[in-house]
Amino acid sequence: MPLSLIACSALLLHLCGMACAMHAVMRVRTSQGAIAWALGLVVMPYLTLLPYFFLGASRFRGYARLRQMNQQRRRYVARQWPERVPYLQRHLPAPEHLQRFKAINAMLQQPFYSGHKLRLLINGQATFKAIFEAIAQAEQVILIQFFIIHDDDIGRRLQQALLEKAAAGVRICVLYDGIGSHALPRRYIETLRAAGIRIHAFATRRWRNRFQLNFRNHRKIVLIDGWRVFLGGLNVGDEYMGKQPPLSPWRDTHMELQGPAVADAHASFLRDWRWVTGELPPFLPPREGEGNATCLVAATGPADRQETCSLLFVTLIHAATTRIWLTSPYFVPDPSVFSALRLAVMRGVDVRILIPSRPDHRVVFLASSLHAAEAHKAGIKMFRLQPGFIHQKVALIDDDTSMIGSMNLDNRSFRLNFEIGAINIDRDFACQVETMLEHDFEQALPVTTEEYLGAPFPRRLAMNIARLMGPVL
Repeated sequence: MPLSLIACSALLLHLCGMACAMHAVMRVRTSQGAIAWALGLVVMPYLTLLPYFFLGASRFRGYARLRQMNQQRRRYVARQWPERVPYLQRHLPAPEHLQRFKAINAMLQQPFYSGHKLRLLINGQATFKAIFEAIAQAEQVILIQFFIIHDDDIGRRLQQALLEKAAAGVRICVLYDGIGSHALPRRYIETLRAAGIRIHAFATRRWRNRFQLNFRNHRKIVLIDGWRVFLGGLNVGDEYMGKQPPLSPWRDTHMELQGPAVADAHASFLRDWRWVTGELPPFLPPREGEGNATCLVAATGPADRQETCSLLFVTLIHAATTRIWLTSPYFVPDPSVFSALRLAVMRGVDVRILIPSRPDHRVVFLASSLHAAEAHKAGIKMFRLQPGFIHQKVALIDDDTSMIGSMNLDNRSFRLNFEIGAINIDRDFACQVETMLEHDFEQALPVTTEEYLGAPFPRRLAMNIARLMGPVL
């Protein structure tokens, strides 16, 4: 009898595995991911069924509703900002200067705008100093969104700063990701709510997606009074201040943006807040631009019709004529991005990529190591930052264009996470980014094929196995 029960259980698991394998073949976005899941579900359902339940979905089920809410958000903005159309038309740059990024405009259905003031913020001390100063100066509305908020020193400083502004009558909305901030204690949240601050966790809110580790909201936004926004790679935690050995010193980059494109960052927050709460947060229009930079705030995610984040990188790489420098903590590119990088090398473009020398996620680090070795063979100049851990997500294209945001060079950012970044066309700002990255490259060592070929066989095997998991890393 026990043997019969075991046999029936095994048969049931294999049948469930086959059913899920068919689901994967029909639903997973990439052929590589579909093959990996289908093979594992058919051959080893005992090991793969549970992970598939949590990680298998790659299409956002709330797509139709989110699009409907996006239309409602546009109408809401139009009512709150009747001068929107003439304001934005005044800040439309000459189209002949932006032909190389025309595909980005078509894909995101939004234009670049001129008249921005930019500030580069290098590492945690400068970033949070600027953010806390901006919060202290807020007069009406503070909108905050982070993937991670910790109840540690920097997290409690943020909490106290928000409590003080709430007491002064400032309206405050806070979004945090339910998975990224899983360790955030209830008392932290309740303390803010008791002060009148509206704070919620981002969740997909679908019966199956409720259990998904995919579709995380990886965006980092601090928006003050509708006219200045902070974007970049830093979350709220002491590790981002360099206080977590052995990953310290922590290398990261943020930026402040003022000008018309702030409205698009605001719109991204509005849509996320509407999705979570069913309500719309306060909206204030941006002020007239006081700078010369041309910018586009790109909010990408799994609810988009196209794989916008991956295509965004492909377009930026193809636009490069002299150089494309990239930094990312994770280097697990999809075939389209990897092909674009190799083609850029063939065009004579200076392609450099900076990645960490220390792992924060070991499986991702192993996969990144194999991809880095293959990139080196293709002529891409790969470097590992030696001191601490590099978490910044920065791109520098030629002498005038940069992108700073939350996007990593991996499948999770390309297809599974909600991300945001600012594409900035401005020679002075690009020069600042160049100086910053040159300093980083001076503290880095080149990656060679010996890193892979000289590794022991078990490590090389582990790298190849980790690469197979690329679609879910």
